[in-house]
Amino acid sequence: MSAYVIIRIKVTDAEKLKEYQKVVPSIIEQYEGRILARGSELVSLEGPQETRRVVMIEFPDLTREKDFYCSEVYTSAIALRENAAVFESIAIDGLS
Repeated sequence: MSAYVIIRIKVTDAEKLKEYQKVVPSIIEQYEGRILARGSELVSLEGPQETRRVVMIEFPDLTREKDFYCSEVYTSAIALRENAAVFESIAIDGLS
């Protein structure tokens, strides 16, 4: 069953974040992930207005997502976003 990662990002240095953004899509693909939404128009339906960037990624399953997140190559990429953005990420199993 598919698993989904939802990321909310507060960008503090857009120029510095570009290095992270250049390398991460290919890492996601290595782990069979697919970016479903990224930086498009966002509408808050309930609760406070969401002002952060939101990204949604699909993986074949939660195990594959964990393999991606814990991989040496992605861990190295995380260092590229240091002092460029604050990330909040969750992973959730999809419905069968």
